[in-house]
Amino acid sequence: MRDVARIVAAHEHELIALRRHLHAQPEPSGKEVLTTEMLVDRLSVEDLAPVVLASGTGVICDIPMGRDPSGPDGGPLVALRADIDALAMDDRTDTPYRSRHEGYAHACGHDVHTAAVLGAALTLLDVRRRQPMAGTVRLIFEPSEEVVPGGAVEVVEAGWLDHVQSIFGVHCDPKVDVGHVGLRSGPLTSAADQFEITLTGPGGHTARPRQTVDLVRWTARVIERLWDEAQERASGAVTLVFGSVHAGAAANVIPSSARLTGSFRTPDPTVWPEGEALMRSALAAIATEEGIGSPPAWDLAYARGLPPVVNDVATTELAEGVAGRLWGREAIRETPQSVGGDSFAWYTERVPGTYVRLGTHDPSSSRPRQDLHSATFDVDERAIGIGAALLAGCALQALDGAHP
Repeated sequence: MRDVARIVAAHEHELIALRRHLHAQPEPSGKEVLTTEMLVDRLSVEDLAPVVLASGTGVICDIPMGRDPSGPDGGPLVALRADIDALAMDDRTDTPYRSRHEGYAHACGHDVHTAAVLGAALTLLDVRRRQPMAGTVRLIFEPSEEVVPGGAVEVVEAGWLDHVQSIFGVHCDPKVDVGHVGLRSGPLTSAADQFEITLTGPGGHTARPRQTVDLVRWTARVIERLWDEAQERASGAVTLVFGSVHAGAAANVIPSSARLTGSFRTPDPTVWPEGEALMRSALAAIATEEGIGSPPAWDLAYARGLPPVVNDVATTELAEGVAGRLWGREAIRETPQSVGGDSFAWYTERVPGTYVRLGTHDPSSSRPRQDLHSATFDVDERAIGIGAALLAGCALQALDGAHP
């Protein structure tokens, strides 16, 4: 494992430069064209054969670890995954590599994830030259992670997870100091669905709200009560948050329609299938208790999103062992379950896998610890090499452990 860290260090300058290039050129979900082209070009330089997904963005690339990389290898297959898309938001950092695409930013660390997996790939190629071994490492550069249900669905449906024995990935954690990694067996993230509620009424004049339905007031009541009503009906914890509310256009007009969108999340896999039924029951109860008849009417459009990421016990223990050998036990933290969702869940539904939290906060900085999706999100770039070393180490250990 010491060799892994040393090899990664030799590539660190390139990986940081690559991450900064991606950070300055963020591309939203489904439009990661330049990112895809860059990855294909860099992997092709290494005499690999990257494949672009049928949707036009995202890359799959196999690294045969045997003595004859051009020949068939019947050994085990291990996957490493990175997500490559950016968020639709402004970058308010003042770094030289800040986003040059207005309205888009790598504020979730996907640029770091991509650089880490590429760094792991370069490390594995160096290992192969020195000490070949049976097996293959599959690189998955996944597009469209930030939209539901995520680009992982395309990866799975295209068969790229078939025959994979285990999969590993990292995700930035800006609350944790660089040099530390967070691990957790079992559920790591939450199920995440999206919904849209439409409320309709007759409309009217704001001077006579009692002669019509005060739709804005009723919208406020739905916002205020829906989470509690859904929670009362759930067999486990739920989080229900609105992301957008639109109603009306004039100060003296009671609108005839309102539109609300948001997310339904639960850390409990058994509650996830209940989401839409809970929402419908809660909305009906609010309408009844508010004395609202029809009209106004309500309509719910509900989109199932992502299941929780569930880390496999054995692969998590493997990652813990690798991290311990690389940096010592003091570098390992137990990470709490997150309310956030991640499309890595589609992989862990099918094969044993582990998603690792990668500390990115600079402890010497006077800046407060940020959150993901912050407009001023940035990382201590030492995290890139740490992520690359961990992923390369996990791949090698998984391949070695797959042999009798």
